Amino acid sequence: MDETALAQVRIVLVRPIGPLNIGSVARVMKNMGLSQLVLVEPKCEPLEAQARIMAVHAVDILEAAQLVATLPEALKGCSRAIAATARDRRLSLHLEKPRSTLPWLLEEGSSALIFGPEDRGLSNDELKYAQRFIRIPSSDAYPALNLAQAVAICCYELYQAISEGALTPQPSPHTDTATLEILEEYYQQLEAVLLKIGYIYPHTAASRMAKFRLLFNRSQPSRADVAMQRGILSQIEWALSKGSPAVLDTLLPLEES
Repeated sequence: MDETALAQVRIVLVRPIGPLNIGSVARVMKNMGLSQLVLVEPKCEPLEAQARIMAVHAVDILEAAQLVATLPEALKGCSRAIAATARDRRLSLHLEKPRSTLPWLLEEGSSALIFGPEDRGLSNDELKYAQRFIRIPSSDAYPALNLAQAVAICCYELYQAISEGALTPQPSPHTDTATLEILEEYYQQLEAVLLKIGYIYPHTAASRMAKFRLLFNRSQPSRADVAMQRGILSQIEWALSKGSPAVLDTLLPLEES
């Protein structure tokens, strides 16, 4: 069984609180052939005694874990990202099941599976960095899973996808799919232009941009696609700076819904 694709998947824990959970996550990752652990602003010491005890023979994963300050940092170089959520959201998210969705992470280069903190999960602002979203089916009597349990279920499904031959992944570092950081640069430019032309306003920019992010993330644009879109935005910015009548005459005030 070729586990190469599993090595390309990062398990990203955002603001984890408990060292016991971090240690347990490291252990199940090693059980299932994963090795990349990224901790975003952890609220405990990842190498403290409790974490080491729970990791048992996976202390090497704890020691190699990458610590970063923000979620975008954790996703650098990734072309695909899935976020796990257990709560209903105001955002129009299409929640999928782990078994049918997680193999998507194994099909193309570096990818990430994102989990939120134990007490509240990922925020809406953090969810905007993912392209797809999963919810682990569980009983209505007690639907909330422990963080380490949720990670264990997902790691198992990833391992099963490889061991059962559900796919024959061939990750390539030369893929033309735009990385998440390239998309982030595009979103920043898009927001700036939309503010300039009055399509969005500062007090509603976050909610409007969240919808744009969901739209473009689902489409998985190539680097060339993003470059073309950014070229259009740059031309609009140039025309605005020159006061081009052809552009300015079309910029009518818009009422936000």
